[in-house]
Amino acid sequence: MIEIRNISKSFDRLRVLDDVSLTINDGEFLSIVGPSGAGKTTLLQIIGSLEAPDSGSVLYDGTDIVKMKSDVLARFRNSNIGFVFQFHQLLPEFTITENVALPAMIGGKSKREAMAEATKILEGLGLGSRLDHRPNQLSGGERQRAAAARALINDPKVILADEPSGSLDSHNREELYRLFFELRATTGKTFIIVTHDESLAVNSDRVIHMNDGRIIT
Repeated sequence: MIEIRNISKSFDRLRVLDDVSLTINDGEFLSIVGPSGAGKTTLLQIIGSLEAPDSGSVLYDGTDIVKMKSDVLARFRNSNIGFVFQFHQLLPEFTITENVALPAMIGGKSKREAMAEATKILEGLGLGSRLDHRPNQLSGGERQRAAAARALINDPKVILADEPSGSLDSHNREELYRLFFELRATTGKTFIIVTHDESLAVNSDRVIHMNDGRIIT
């Protein structure tokens, strides 16, 4: 269970989050929606430990990650949280197998072990014929599948996605949504998605609406 308690965050004089509290259950598929500037991405980054709040707590099973030292936090993030970004953030100089394997190697696995695990996950996501391709040799949908594989490599408890379908056409968008829901069904992982797309949100277990740095419904 993730508990966000009284989180506030400002950038200079702009208050982006204003005393936000939220509880997310294990295995829940949660969508966060709202207009641009509502604070959605900042909230997601704080949940994912990529950004620190000015005040408040973020508890994973009772442990406040806000209080963790940077090295401990980095290990926690690598082991427990997977990220899927809007523009995939794959490194262009590496194959997709190498891209997927990198978090596992950072986590301490040997290159051989990490590459084998990456291959297994990519094959499971329908990318077995693309293992040696670099990101610029893939379609947009294939790149996002590779990004999802990278998020899964360390078997995290939580997958966070920030506008993951924003750069995709309608066909690939539907395929990505289907993939996310299949992964939740087969793995039981918690999914927290920031999206403008109501067709994704409507199928979620719960939808959080934000505006002006607050949860409004």
